[in-house]
Amino acid sequence: MKHSTRSEATPEQSLDPSDWTAFRSLSHRMLDVALDHVQGVRDRTVWTQMPDKVKQALAEPLPMDAQGTEKVCDDLIEMVLPYTMGNTHPHFLSWVLGSGTPGGVIAETFAAAMNANLGGGDHGAIYVERQVIDWCRRVFDFPETASGLVVTGTSMATLTALTVARYDKAGYDVRPRGLQSQEGLLVGYASVEAHSCNTRAFDILGLGQDALRAIPVDGAYKMDIDALRQAIAEDVAAGNRPFCVIGTAGTVNTGAIDDLAAIAGICRDHDLWFHVDGAFGALAALSDALRPRLEGIEQADSLAFDFHKWMHIQYDAGFVLVRDEELHREAFTLRPEYLGAASRGLAAGGQWFCEYGPEYSRGFRALKVWFTLKEHGFNRIAEKIDDNCRQAAYLAKLVEAHPELELVARVSLNIVCFRFVAPSTTDQELDRINAEIVMDLQEKGIAAPSTTLLRDILAIRVSITNHRSTQADFDMLADAVVEAGRAKLI
Repeated sequence: MKHSTRSEATPEQSLDPSDWTAFRSLSHRMLDVALDHVQGVRDRTVWTQMPDKVKQALAEPLPMDAQGTEKVCDDLIEMVLPYTMGNTHPHFLSWVLGSGTPGGVIAETFAAAMNANLGGGDHGAIYVERQVIDWCRRVFDFPETASGLVVTGTSMATLTALTVARYDKAGYDVRPRGLQSQEGLLVGYASVEAHSCNTRAFDILGLGQDALRAIPVDGAYKMDIDALRQAIAEDVAAGNRPFCVIGTAGTVNTGAIDDLAAIAGICRDHDLWFHVDGAFGALAALSDALRPRLEGIEQADSLAFDFHKWMHIQYDAGFVLVRDEELHREAFTLRPEYLGAASRGLAAGGQWFCEYGPEYSRGFRALKVWFTLKEHGFNRIAEKIDDNCRQAAYLAKLVEAHPELELVARVSLNIVCFRFVAPSTTDQELDRINAEIVMDLQEKGIAAPSTTLLRDILAIRVSITNHRSTQADFDMLADAVVEAGRAKLI
């Protein structure tokens, strides 16, 4: 990289604006732009493809010289803001993505202003995260001995939880020598419908992807409990060392919930770590109507879920909850002398979060969680979860009532998998038609569902986690799918 000549700026000049009044005025204007963007979400298409000329404009050389705040703000408005993924839009129905809230904009602004590092220390941000941890512990009826950590998402939460599981159940202290002293292969179990982040965690932890046994599912896409028992017995007979079972509370394909109580019992019988992947489905525990379906989640040794999905908190914000704080800390703690604790001053404050996960530097993600939960309350968020599940049931009824639509899987929570059908059309041709329907709806900005494969059938997958969606949006979706499907038959 070739450096430009040194500017004539005054030595030791900070990066603060030279004109705070002008900067404040620009900042107020940009806040209005941001809030207009959120408020006007229904006035835009759900997704707009970025033109090639904009992509090329963003691929600029290294900005060695200052372009100025106003120029960068203009570029943001013109080249970035119009081409969002679309997940704030009520017609965004792909995957399981959260929609955010206007209040989250305020929280993110203050998190940026404070620029806190939550690795440790005695300062206000630490106490906010501790409060969030305690709230989550109470929601899932975990004991007072539990600990937790706000992380980027369920992938990091799962990696953190399984690190503790490996430490606790390996049969020896894995931290000094890793897996080199292992006697018998460490193996775990999850259903074939479990999220790939679990397999990735096994890979990263050095266990190997094959060490996570894929257990078949039943007709409702739940883990086959008898098959789990058989797999454990076979591994024990082969001299392997089972150490954990991962139950899923809301599979990504269909929203199915494993029999968590049965899995908890098996884990007790075999002294296995019980982890629950509850990326979005665990938050159904907030609903009085849905909570009974999560029976057994309170028995988990660890739980991973996302705030940025069904709690509508801005990306990124996930969470890991561990039943035993001491085990959690022992699996990670490594305090060098320059991070030594103190009885008073900035280094006081008790537990440091850097002792409970892989990161020393941690942003103030907990602020937007704390802000949103206080702003709206758990009850209001639970109401929106119930709304989404009712909307899924409503869409399923529309599908079942229409001769050109067909349900591909039973609706469990908030995910509906269906397809357009036509007489005398092969499954292979229907797969092609339904894939094209989804791409057409996305490119036209009408709606953004996704696709998935269920028992070799390509389905249109609708995931409903948006607090802005209404019943009328699903009337529109069903009509749009039929209209697009009919056009493919001409």
